[in-house]
Amino acid sequence: MRPAYGRSVRLVLASASPARLSVLRSAGVEPEVAVSDVDEDAVLASLPAASPAEAVTALASAKATAVARRVGARLPDAVVVGCDSMLHIKGELVGKPRSAEAARARWQAMAGHTGELLTGHVVLRLHDGAVERLAEGHAVTTVRFGRPDPAELEAYLATGEPLAVAGAFTLDGLGGWFVDGIDGDASNVIGISLPLTRRLFAGVGVSVTDLWCRRD
Repeated sequence: MRPAYGRSVRLVLASASPARLSVLRSAGVEPEVAVSDVDEDAVLASLPAASPAEAVTALASAKATAVARRVGARLPDAVVVGCDSMLHIKGELVGKPRSAEAARARWQAMAGHTGELLTGHVVLRLHDGAVERLAEGHAVTTVRFGRPDPAELEAYLATGEPLAVAGAFTLDGLGGWFVDGIDGDASNVIGISLPLTRRLFAGVGVSVTDLWCRRD
């Protein structure tokens, strides 16, 4: 009989996101983190006609592929998962604002409105260092934004949190105060959809229970 918690498969998370790592750790998985350093702007520029779902999935694929190439010799039978999140609101697909001015303008535009947080997911199963199997997909969660007053918004911007996250908000951090509600998967908003990722793992022949850390 298989033990309740195993560690037979090595998982590599192709992301620098502490939120994604936290979601996986809370779900019993301790991945190795490898940052891809993919030029996201260049990837998006190469896909001018892509739909929002196609765009985020292409970014996730680029990240997972870059990391798989780098770790394949050292971890020849690993599973690599890449993700990328963006917010689709008012017909525009937006990522990280990267400046307080951009984050302020974004919040002024989306306060009181509804958007869709999309996260592309790509899972690569390596064998002898090469990609043997691939599964990909995307998850969509509807987000209903509140209306922070001007002082609250300035205080939030001053923390720096909204500058480095897709859509200039978080659900699991300070930004959660300004989200009225969501429809769909909360883990997807944080950065990695656990239900979708479980299905993608199965698509490359891995049971999620094989990834759980042993808890003695």
